Amino acid sequence: MKRLLVASAVVLAGCASNLAENPSSRTLRVGPDETYKQPSAAAAAALNGDTIVIDAGHYTDCSIWNADNLTIRANGDVTIDGPVCDGKGLFVIEGRNATVRGIAFRGAQANDGNGAGIRGQGETLTVENSIFRDNQNGILATTVKTGTVTIRNSVFEGNGTCVLEHLGCSHGIYVSAELLRVEHSTFRRQRVGHHIKSRSGRTELTGNTIEDDTNGTASYLVDLPDGGSLIMQNNILEKGAKSEKPCCAITIGEESTAYPTAEIVLENNRFTNDMPTPVTFLRNNTDATPRLLGNVFRGKVIPVGGPGNS
Repeated sequence: MKRLLVASAVVLAGCASNLAENPSSRTLRVGPDETYKQPSAAAAAALNGDTIVIDAGHYTDCSIWNADNLTIRANGDVTIDGPVCDGKGLFVIEGRNATVRGIAFRGAQANDGNGAGIRGQGETLTVENSIFRDNQNGILATTVKTGTVTIRNSVFEGNGTCVLEHLGCSHGIYVSAELLRVEHSTFRRQRVGHHIKSRSGRTELTGNTIEDDTNGTASYLVDLPDGGSLIMQNNILEKGAKSEKPCCAITIGEESTAYPTAEIVLENNRFTNDMPTPVTFLRNNTDATPRLLGNVFRGKVIPVGGPGNS
């Protein structure tokens, strides 16, 4: 009986120790009057499954988030700017299955031209109700090709650069994943690069506004350089007069067809060409036959171009 009690005590002590190291539900608060004064301090303390609540304010800080299953959300208006961490981003997310909600990221710059508001390096990432303004990349998530990147109800404005052209350009978002899903978000006034660049197996864009505006100099509105499936429904799209790539609005397979293209569906989108010359709405370099339904064009527009689509 004594042996049983001792064994039980050891097991319970072990469980208590594990609970202390990995509590199932903790909330870490960030703010001037909280335990953690900066997001980076909370990032260093975070464990799997934690929720981090950042009080309203302007934080000149960057953070590396290593734990899995984190929720990082704003409590009021939160803006983060300052030097990027590890030459990568204001938030560098290493953990899996992270959610970021309600935060503004501004002015991320790195020496290689790829500074990002969020640098996603974990398997699955969700970003909601957030703002990305005047960064080199709004979101850059290209190191993991599995999982899903989901972006909802967010704003990307004035991102992009091609200062170091030999290293390539940066974009509103640049994602490599099994699935990229962007819903009800706004992309505006991109500075060169593309509003959306996806090296993903499947890209779904629904209910977004993607526009150059009068001062935007974006290359393409949407670029899938390695193929993959593309579904675009109910988006408002505009090609500005100052675009760096006047030929096309949407391209697929420009560099390769590394990803199989099972389908291309462009449905119920509204596209405006503000350039004086014709613009190809979709340039398709894959073997897939695109399906265009219910789209409305304004200006000089060629609906489909590319090999076998002229």
